[in-house]
Amino acid sequence: MKLTPLQKRAARLERNKSEVDVNLVSLIDIFTILLFFLLSSATGVETLSSPKAVKLPQSTAETSPRETVVVVVSHDDILVSGRRVATVAEAMATEGDLIASLKAELEGLPGAAPEQPPAQSKSVTIMGDKDIPYRLLRKVMYTAARANFSDVSFAVIRKYEAS
Repeated sequence: MKLTPLQKRAARLERNKSEVDVNLVSLIDIFTILLFFLLSSATGVETLSSPKAVKLPQSTAETSPRETVVVVVSHDDILVSGRRVATVAEAMATEGDLIASLKAELEGLPGAAPEQPPAQSKSVTIMGDKDIPYRLLRKVMYTAARANFSDVSFAVIRKYEAS
């Protein structure tokens, strides 16, 4: 009996038919890369972006930064959340420790309303240049306290000790 080309092809396919093998090596590679990426990107370490004009001091701080209002104090300006509120010269020239423009800006932030219950502490992170005078830093801290920011943190560069 002579088979047609179509029948020959069908017979050959039937003869060579086997169970479908799934190559798991490539799937394992993909899942390993995906797992490595997820673990490395979800380590829970937060960093604050530091302006180039501010050189932060080094410290052996153990706590990680959290999201708060950021006050940047450079050699020239005082910024709140990236917006300039005063110059360092103006702040140093003011009588007393209160910087009025900084206090007004901090009080005008969303979530910084004075009618908040006192049990809920408001946090501020001061990112000050390592060479600013202590007198200026004291004025910024005093002003933040007068604007009802009771939890004050300082941004530093983590210095790792050789053990």
